[in-house]
Amino acid sequence: MMATKKMWVWMLLTLLTLVGERCGRCYGCLEEERIGLLGIKALINPHSVYGYLGDWTVNKEDNCCKWSGIKCHTATRRAIQLSLWYARDLRLGDWVLNASLFFPFRELQSLDLSSTGLVGCFENQGFEVLSSKLELLNLSDNRFNDKSILSCLTGLSTLKSLDLSHNQLTGSASFYGFEIKSSHLRKLENLDLSYNMFNDNILSYLGGFSSLKSLNLSGNMLLGSTTVNGSRKLELLHSLGVLPSLKTLSLKDTNLSWTSISQETFFNSTTLEELYLDRTSLPINFLQNIGALPALKVLSVGECDLHDTLPAQGLCELKNLEQLDLYGNNLGGSLPDCLGNLSSLQLLDVSINQFTGNINSSPLTNIISLEFRSLSNNLFEFPILMKPFMNHSSLKFFDNISNNNMNGQVSKNICLIFSNLDTLRMAKNGFTGCIPSCLGNISSLEVLDLSNNQLSTVKLEWLTALTFLKLSNNNLGGKLPDSVFNSSGLYFLYLSGNNFWGQIPDFPPPSWKIWFELDLSNNQFSGMLPRWLVNSTLLCAIDLSKNHFKGPIPSDFCKLEVLEYLDLSKNKLFGSIPSCFNTPQITHVHLSENRLSGLLTYGFYNSSSLVTMDLRDNSFTGSIPNWIGNLSSLSVLLLRANHFNGEFPVYLCWLEQLSILDVSQNQLSGPLPSCLGNLTFKASSKKALVDLGFVFPSRFIEKAYYDTMGPPLVDSIKNLESIFWPNTTEVIEFTTKNMYYGYKGKILTYMSGIDLSCNNFLGAIPQELGNLCEIHALNLSHNNLVGSIPATFANLKQIESLDLSYNNLNGAIPQQLTEITTLAVFSVAHNNLSGKTPERKYQFGTFDESSYEGNPFLCGPPLQNNCNEEESPSQPMPNDEQEDDGFIDMDFFYLNFGICYTIVVTTIAAVLYINPYWRRRWFYFIEDCIDTCNYFMVASFRKFSNFIR
Repeated sequence: MMATKKMWVWMLLTLLTLVGERCGRCYGCLEEERIGLLGIKALINPHSVYGYLGDWTVNKEDNCCKWSGIKCHTATRRAIQLSLWYARDLRLGDWVLNASLFFPFRELQSLDLSSTGLVGCFENQGFEVLSSKLELLNLSDNRFNDKSILSCLTGLSTLKSLDLSHNQLTGSASFYGFEIKSSHLRKLENLDLSYNMFNDNILSYLGGFSSLKSLNLSGNMLLGSTTVNGSRKLELLHSLGVLPSLKTLSLKDTNLSWTSISQETFFNSTTLEELYLDRTSLPINFLQNIGALPALKVLSVGECDLHDTLPAQGLCELKNLEQLDLYGNNLGGSLPDCLGNLSSLQLLDVSINQFTGNINSSPLTNIISLEFRSLSNNLFEFPILMKPFMNHSSLKFFDNISNNNMNGQVSKNICLIFSNLDTLRMAKNGFTGCIPSCLGNISSLEVLDLSNNQLSTVKLEWLTALTFLKLSNNNLGGKLPDSVFNSSGLYFLYLSGNNFWGQIPDFPPPSWKIWFELDLSNNQFSGMLPRWLVNSTLLCAIDLSKNHFKGPIPSDFCKLEVLEYLDLSKNKLFGSIPSCFNTPQITHVHLSENRLSGLLTYGFYNSSSLVTMDLRDNSFTGSIPNWIGNLSSLSVLLLRANHFNGEFPVYLCWLEQLSILDVSQNQLSGPLPSCLGNLTFKASSKKALVDLGFVFPSRFIEKAYYDTMGPPLVDSIKNLESIFWPNTTEVIEFTTKNMYYGYKGKILTYMSGIDLSCNNFLGAIPQELGNLCEIHALNLSHNNLVGSIPATFANLKQIESLDLSYNNLNGAIPQQLTEITTLAVFSVAHNNLSGKTPERKYQFGTFDESSYEGNPFLCGPPLQNNCNEEESPSQPMPNDEQEDDGFIDMDFFYLNFGICYTIVVTTIAAVLYINPYWRRRWFYFIEDCIDTCNYFMVASFRKFSNFIR
């Protein structure tokens, strides 16, 4: 009987548990919200099948609470979080929002509309229609301006976090209006206005937000004070005194200088816990006074160019300090011993400085609480690698020795010492031998970077549990095991610059497999391109270049809707580019040095975000298509060594962002358009930086973020990411200075050039090309250009390489060109130029005879032909005068003809006088001539007489 009762009790408990579990889970969202979500999808991304919103389907059996970007309350089944970050198809153009779209979501607490192309809201359709529970609103990375923002931000009485960063807000007037219309925003705690164009006046309107705990003004035009009628009106940090609850302040990337800060007001703050002043103008004495902020837990002053030794006074007084970022400051000397007394310090970054000393005796060995440490790119000594860290089992981020010229083998003890390691970076050293397989047994390890060493052995199947694996530029080899492509956690894989070989497995990986970045470049892989890559709908970057892949580009690649970087160059691919390849997010495409052919039909025709298109050294034919002129973001266009024909496409002049253009070694013809002179060639970091726009999901990084709970307070977190985040490096190959260079980084940002060489262009060089005052390289060689060299070329003040050789140019070389002091290479060889060479001063004093050879009528140094001062005008003659006179000096011609005629006649007379035989022959010749003339005259007279009769 008791057993039966116990059985019924257990059954009842089991039933209640199942019912409770079912009620506690979200097994399906409300129908009105599901319909509302499908309506949003139909508006912002109607054709999405893969990628963002791809799982938002009309199938009623689908649980919309499990759709991407949605989170529902477990009890009410109502959506409480909705993220549309980057979900809208930007090809649809600007978005004027009707906020009533979100009316069905009555319990919405968080709404993310960042990177969706928003420019404003319809009148009286602002966010007041949203849930009265809304606490977080993210409108960052859109195109709101001063006026459009006012129609949206109204009635948000419960809002606690507002992100307006990376918009087009320009002044304080709009924010004043926003404050008036949003008078209920008194509960706002986190405000992000970073990377707009606000000035110091914005600070005047922050006083009303008395509950503000976090303020981000980074990337604005702040000077520190405002001047009205010649008098100082406002000191930057004095205005922050009206924010009594402020704990976090970010002023990175502003024009702020220490002289504009009221030290008395600033150092009286008792609440400030986090301070970010990276890339501002701060002197070293700022750190000496920082100890006056007793509550400070986070201090970030990276890349402030402090240039000094690190002072012990100030920093060592911050007993609560948990994070210290001093990266990139050129600080020298040794680390102060008192840093070892900062018992709360968890994160330390002193990388990219000039610190010296023996790491074994460093004060850092005493701080057992450290979880994140980066000492890379310094001058530390590491006699014994592991000894200083024997007591640091809590260390999660280890980057002590990257780029410090270490060598030898990686110690196997590393797995025992760092049992809780999350991130391990030992890149850019001289380590040899094998990669310890025990690293795969550290359950917490997510990030492993051993790139740029001389390692030769690895068992990749032991490392597939990682999230991020970078082993590029070693001596590793062999075939890749199937487990690498089937692993559940490996999202980022970088194996470039090794000796791996064989075919990529052609079987599809499990449906749940996700890739974000895949770099297998510069190896010995062969076979066809793997089609299964398209199943990974979140793949943002593929680099399979410098291998032996063959066959066509699969049309399945068109399904990669979020792909941003594609490099298939230097393989053996053939066929045409799939016309369906119009991924909206793609920014960089490299297909050079393959065997691709055919017409450029519509591949990439609607990729408005495209920055680089590199199709060099293929066999494309036909004319350059018109749709390239619609690629508004295009900065680099490389079409060299193909079979393009027709005239130069005028629509390339429409590309306002264009800075590097190479159409050399084709069959283009016709005149050069004068509109080329309208290109501005402004510096742009977009062509040098591949920003894939997602955050690496490291557990340590996530924990640091959620523990701080700042406004997207990720300033510190982004600093951590930047230390190891492997932004794909963009390299552009371009010919200049008679050499083939690979440009990257800051050099690529400022590089600009046009190469039209080795075509069939004809006509004169347009005078308007002299307007390209920012250009660094111009190559018009090996064409059929005629006329003179434009004197307007003297305006090319930034040019470093000017090649006009192998044409039919005539006239004189403009003497004004000598004022260009940046020229490193200059060639007008093999033309029909005449007159004096330019004066040998400045850069022209360095050019040798090869710059002018092949012009027989040029004279002056460095040529061997001397010329008088009267010869050849210093300025080129007008074209009409050149056509009348040609390129011969007529006075000089008449003088030479008279002299030659006199010499010939005198010589004949002398010979006849001296030699009787020749004299007799001459007389016989004259008699024969006379007889012949008489015969023809008589015959002609007779014919004329007969004609008269």
